[in-house]
Amino acid sequence: MSRKCQLTGKKANNAFAVSHSHRRTKKLQEANLQWKRVWWAEGNRWVKLRLSTKAIKTLEKKGLNAMAKEAGINLNKV
Repeated sequence: MSRKCQLTGKKANNAFAVSHSHRRTKKLQEANLQWKRVWWAEGNRWVKLRLSTKAIKTLEKKGLNAMAKEAGINLNKV
């Protein structure tokens, strides 16, 4: 499985690490992903998703059904 948020689609970003002498080397800024078990009330079961921390905060506000619908995810197959 790729390191990508299942609801928002967040993934790694290419960047430069800049030293004190201003030498630039490439680095990868990974998204802060967590495995999270979320209760899905409509399906009456737990769903395990790989979410970014930003998505977890948004999930608490909007709800699982709304976010899954926006992302186009079928929770029956997860």
